[in-house]
Amino acid sequence: MVVIRLARGGSKKRPKYRITVADSRAWLNGKFLEVIGNYNPNPRGQEKKLVLDLEKTKTWIKNGAQPTERVRSLIRMAEKGS
Repeated sequence: MVVIRLARGGSKKRPKYRITVADSRAWLNGKFLEVIGNYNPNPRGQEKKLVLDLEKTKTWIKNGAQPTERVRSLIRMAEKGS
């Protein structure tokens, strides 16, 4: 099954996440099919909190990808911002 989930990056106590499309059997930070956005829960200065390509997201969901609960809430947040 294909899932849309967060992959953690950043340094200690300064997390940054990539929103990735991956096979559910792949490791969380391992192989992925495509990166469709970024999420930074603690932005500094000019950094954006959420960058998400809604067109690619909708295409993947239409093709059967299942977003996690957190990604589902981020999609809703991105749709409100647009």
